Amino acid sequence: MFEFYKNKKVLITGHTGFKGSWLALWLSYLGAEVLGYALKQEEISLYNQSNISSFCNSKIGDIRDFESLKKAFNSFKPEIVFHLAAQPLVRLSYSQPIETYQTNVMGTLNVLQAARECESVKSFVNITTDKCYENKEIKRGYDEDDPMGGYDMYSSSKGCVEIMSSSFRRSFLQNGYAMATARAGNVIGGGDWAQDRLIPDCIKSLAKGETIEIRHPEATRPWQHVLEPLRGYMILGEKLFSCGQKYAQGYNFGPNENSILCVGDIVKKTINYWGQGKVEINKKDSLHEATLLMLNPQKAKTQLGWQCVLDIEQTVSATVEWYKNFYSNCNMEEFSLLQIKKYEKKCSEILV
Repeated sequence: MFEFYKNKKVLITGHTGFKGSWLALWLSYLGAEVLGYALKQEEISLYNQSNISSFCNSKIGDIRDFESLKKAFNSFKPEIVFHLAAQPLVRLSYSQPIETYQTNVMGTLNVLQAARECESVKSFVNITTDKCYENKEIKRGYDEDDPMGGYDMYSSSKGCVEIMSSSFRRSFLQNGYAMATARAGNVIGGGDWAQDRLIPDCIKSLAKGETIEIRHPEATRPWQHVLEPLRGYMILGEKLFSCGQKYAQGYNFGPNENSILCVGDIVKKTINYWGQGKVEINKKDSLHEATLLMLNPQKAKTQLGWQCVLDIEQTVSATVEWYKNFYSNCNMEEFSLLQIKKYEKKCSEILV
């Protein structure tokens, strides 16, 4: 799978984060030469636990610093860019609205421009989020042409990124590199330690023998394992590289309908695979959170040949298994690579 990436020069922004670390590990395993550009990783992070620094080069920097970005691009001369660096948390955006917009909007513009000024770049996958859509809590998955928006500052910043990216493409990239935006659903998997995310909060409570507290058990989301959208991003990166502007569009990477479940059900499955645990509802927090959000991934299926291969049971099971191995002091570099290999095998069995 993905022989295309062998010996390709790939720059990943946000490689010290959850999704970025998995992507850096996977691309390095495939034989790509990877440079990561990101803020310094947290002490407890997938980046450290899976020894990502031994697989790729790393430049610690802020995407809000254009000159530093430009220097990294021009020195490394990447062919393919995956832009994941962001302030990714809805709830943090309420307390840090300025930083959220500076990072997500102006930071993305810096990355787009740094790539534009680097002649080696041919393919650019710009990762945003399913929350970029104006969420009216409709009972269907959002299509790529639905309006952008966002109630909270995080969601609206990502809506702005989508609009700005489209403008940047039309203004500057008609004869330049091919850039597409990628919108994934709620991504779960081992190695996510972020605050105010469902699975990390569950795991932290379960590991301490504490009761899990959830705010909105009825909130419904499209859940998928982290390797699912990453495979979609890599397919898109290859298509952009090989076919140019034909695939320079927005794409949804969402799960099948049976993986669109409410928070309460996901917590119950997590407890089940962990082996024990308790949960209680705590609605003291008044911050707005969407109740219903779904994606329509049909375009990615039709144009890119991508689809999710893991059902919700396999998704939650693989996620909890990673954390169990971590708390058992296993070699997480080996285990993370093992999960990638198992996933690739699953894809080869299902996708003929």
